[in-house]
Amino acid sequence: MSEMIAYCGLDCGKCDAFRATQAKDSESKKQLAERWTKGMNVGFRPEDINCCGCMSDTISGWCRKICRIRPCAENRKVKTCAHCDAYPCGKLKEFLSKEPVATRNLEEIHKTLEV
Repeated sequence: MSEMIAYCGLDCGKCDAFRATQAKDSESKKQLAERWTKGMNVGFRPEDINCCGCMSDTISGWCRKICRIRPCAENRKVKTCAHCDAYPCGKLKEFLSKEPVATRNLEEIHKTLEV
């Protein structure tokens, strides 16, 4: 599967919600909903796990309920946060402090834009 880099730099193709949706795996969706509910103290149902990637119209409950980056990127009409004039903003830095792979992905994208 090719990379599907989200606004934040994560690879949607490696996301458990995306993978469960693509596989039509209802048991994985149920387990993920339970894990997210417990870990984030936000109620998630298996149907909240439906996701076709960050840039699609079908996004997971996590992206709808928790993510602060996607709405910002959509509002700014950027392909990824690396394409934003404010890159890297405080909101993104906070997120990336826990996501080294996303950081590397965005840095690689950003370098190609500087050329």
